[in-house]
Amino acid sequence: MDDPLISNPQYKGAMSIASATVHLRLATRDDIPVLEELVQKSVRQLSKGYYSDKQIESALIHIFGVDTQLIDDKTYFVAESNDQIVGCGGWSKRKTLYGGDKFKETEDPLLDPETDPARIRAFFVHPSWARRGIGSQIMEACERAALEAGFKELALVATLPGEPFYKAFGYEAVEYMEAPLSGGETLPGVRMRKRPV
Repeated sequence: MDDPLISNPQYKGAMSIASATVHLRLATRDDIPVLEELVQKSVRQLSKGYYSDKQIESALIHIFGVDTQLIDDKTYFVAESNDQIVGCGGWSKRKTLYGGDKFKETEDPLLDPETDPARIRAFFVHPSWARRGIGSQIMEACERAALEAGFKELALVATLPGEPFYKAFGYEAVEYMEAPLSGGETLPGVRMRKRPV
């Protein structure tokens, strides 16, 4: 786990995991190189057994990556421990449901909290820190922030390895889908929703 940390604490939140303290803060654009590396590691290792190597590599080119709009909107969190970024994830008040910058072609319009669900977006955890509560801490921060912004429902697209995590948080599968990749490949996923209030 040699990811460097670019420190700029903005969010108050901490928890103890196996004698290591994990803090949440809002991501900044300075974090993008570290986050891109984290996404690659997370997807390559934690998607094994769910997707083929070909699907994983194609998805890293066409779908997975950092969405700078989330960072600019101050709705994207990083989790840090011992001067390292060990996880990330966020929520969105915009229309895009999944995918990084390379996936979007147009401006991302705002949602209406009265009629639209907020989006839960782009959760990635360093493989060495998987299943140690980091995703849960980020999810709690995202749901709290979305509710404070006036949203009454949440929506997301889960990868197959992520589906059990979201189910544990009360998200229900709405539709199984296939995201298009290059060369006729697709990446199976699950549209999910939750009405928290």
